[in-house]
Amino acid sequence: MTKLFIANVRGSEGSKPLVTVRAAAEGEARLFLAAAYPDDEIIDIVEPSDWVSDADTGSSPGDIREHAGVEWQAPSSLSD
Repeated sequence: MTKLFIANVRGSEGSKPLVTVRAAAEGEARLFLAAAYPDDEIIDIVEPSDWVSDADTGSSPGDIREHAGVEWQAPSSLSD
């Protein structure tokens, strides 16, 4: 069974829109993202807690989606 993770990814031209990835655990999510974005920096990967989306976030392990127009925002449990 997969969980949904949200990721903060930064490329050479700046931050990407919010990225979601389906994986069994954070380490697996990081591997999927590293393979999909080999030249980019994976800054954060977290479970989204109460984040809700009506966009397709995939369902299979390794499903990665960029959510155009949605900026990274740390879940409230991680905010300062």
